[in-house]
Amino acid sequence: MKFAVGMVTGAAIAGLFPGLVAAQTSPETLPAVRIVVNSPLDGPIQPDGALTLREAIAIANDTLALDDLSVPEQAQIEPLAAGEASTIVFNLPPEETTIYLTAVLPDLAAPGLVVDGTTQPGYGATRPDLPEIPVPVVSLTPAPGREVFRGFTVSGPGVTVRGFSLYGFWSRDRATKTTPPADIFIASAPPPADSSPDAPPIEFFNLEDPEIAPQQVVIEQNWLGVKPDGTTPAQRSAFGVSIFNSVGAQVRNNLIQNHEGSGVITGYRATGLALVGNAIIGNGVAGIPDAVRLEGDVTEATILNNLICANDGSGIFLFKPEGGTLIQGNDIRFNGRRFERAAVYVMGAGHQILANDIGYQPGPGVAVAAAAPSDRTLIRDNRFTQLQGLSIDLVTQNNASIQDFQRGDGPNPPRNSRQRRRDTANGAINAPSFDRYVFDRGGDTVRLVGKADPGSEVDLYRVVEDAGVYSPLAEPMMTVPTAADGTFEAVWDDPAGGWVSAIATNPEYGTSEPSPVIQILGTDGTSPDRPSPAPYLATCLADAEPEAPAPPRAVTPDPIRLRIPRNIHFALDRSDISPESAAILDQIAAALLDYPSLVVELHGHTDPRASVAYNQALSERRAIAARDYLVRRGVAPERLRIVPLGESQRRSQGNSRLDFARDRRVEFIFTDTQGLNILFEDLETDLQLE
Repeated sequence: MKFAVGMVTGAAIAGLFPGLVAAQTSPETLPAVRIVVNSPLDGPIQPDGALTLREAIAIANDTLALDDLSVPEQAQIEPLAAGEASTIVFNLPPEETTIYLTAVLPDLAAPGLVVDGTTQPGYGATRPDLPEIPVPVVSLTPAPGREVFRGFTVSGPGVTVRGFSLYGFWSRDRATKTTPPADIFIASAPPPADSSPDAPPIEFFNLEDPEIAPQQVVIEQNWLGVKPDGTTPAQRSAFGVSIFNSVGAQVRNNLIQNHEGSGVITGYRATGLALVGNAIIGNGVAGIPDAVRLEGDVTEATILNNLICANDGSGIFLFKPEGGTLIQGNDIRFNGRRFERAAVYVMGAGHQILANDIGYQPGPGVAVAAAAPSDRTLIRDNRFTQLQGLSIDLVTQNNASIQDFQRGDGPNPPRNSRQRRRDTANGAINAPSFDRYVFDRGGDTVRLVGKADPGSEVDLYRVVEDAGVYSPLAEPMMTVPTAADGTFEAVWDDPAGGWVSAIATNPEYGTSEPSPVIQILGTDGTSPDRPSPAPYLATCLADAEPEAPAPPRAVTPDPIRLRIPRNIHFALDRSDISPESAAILDQIAAALLDYPSLVVELHGHTDPRASVAYNQALSERRAIAARDYLVRRGVAPERLRIVPLGESQRRSQGNSRLDFARDRRVEFIFTDTQGLNILFEDLETDLQLE
């Protein structure tokens, strides 16, 4: 499926999901003005020859009087008619469109305020692989050496932030931290950087009152975590959009990329959140790994038509949420780059996961946790491709290891007691079972007969991959009801035959795991082959599947030999890249750019001279450092997967300085997804003896 991020308007969202979008908030008592920012400078507010963004926000908030401005600054302010909302627009010098912030900006508190970066002259250029989200011109980032932990802080109702590049917002580690850094933070009150004894008290008002939460905030057409030239900043932001407390926020048509933590994360309340039409790519590289992580009250949240790709954990992770969430029409691929998690992992009840494309995941497609209550999650009409796990995995409380919690626990046995209703996700609804594993023909059609839980509907899926008895559910085909005794019957009329699996859905409990795959013979007594694995391209912003099936490749007597070292090495207890290792990584990056069908696992290793836990973490840091280097050289993150192995796979069992130097490494395990016959050579040019 070729993914295109579609422009989605507020009116369209309201039409699709009535009730999620309330009436627009009207400006109240603040005077409405149009403010032109014509200076990229930042610093103390003072009268001078040009108007800064910091001053513009203070004017819109009515905390800076016009009399305190110079005459040239006053000329950049135009009163608007009563009932209109204040607007901040931009006319920065053409070569000075980056605003280097020296401190956190005042929060956007004026009701209905629009901060519009698309008004900057020159806006409107697009990138060929992302044409629907134009390239920003105005950037916000911390000044060199400055700790600025948020870009925009939104605390007012009806605020819109549009058309910016925000990146590099960070904070130093503290003993106590109230809120992590983010490009955009939405809350009822702007929190301080920390809550040390000398810090002022935090006043969040009565959080239980939804009226205090910012209503109908719109975040649209921004590049978050990405510089306007498309490169990764040297200092990543912690999160993209962090929503601590809001009602009806719309995050739409943004590129959200390169964050240390999640691209979108919620906290106390995000009721009615609409996350629509975004490209959320390559996040979670050093913190919470999931692209979209929803916590707190997310009643009637909607995740619709997003590209969620190449993030380090799950594409979507719902952690103990309140309320049901609709996840529909998303393209969720190549996630789990650092953790083997499900592409979509949900806790709670009443979720709907519908018509998504989910694939290329080192884990299941959808996993439903057993955390109580955990039922009535409907999982239907999705397409799954190349998974290392079930398409749908219902976890049981008896399996409570970290791996089960994050990834899933595999096929469940049939429900054997009423207790299973309470200890297994979706009420332990049984997977359908067919009468036999091979159905042959008695005529032009074949009757497929089986049994499922009474009261459920059975969705039949075509299976095309040969990944064992629980191969991915590739294509929804038909839905049939069950009889009172749970029996069902479907008619297959494809003369070629095929392979089929099925799931059952009962509205009272939710959707089941898939049945084992069955074979249907064609009129010639055979059924189509299932490729394993099918060729694909590891890419986010293009088609992951070849336009046409790759032709069979003849055996090449002289395979391509790439002189790519399989290892880089590290100093004792270090994870930084040495100049010698950088030269090797430059060769690897060049080869990966020349051969776009190559994908790589980066296996991190250590020598044995520390605890197992310490070495496991060190091996991950080494693999991440190597990946970061390759990404900065232009290699797409979806082609790179982290596998930390600690001290578990030494190069030798010796204890010499040379043995230990060889242990301290990252190994590059190359796979060609298009079937090229390539040989790689082991070279050692960067050993560090210590």
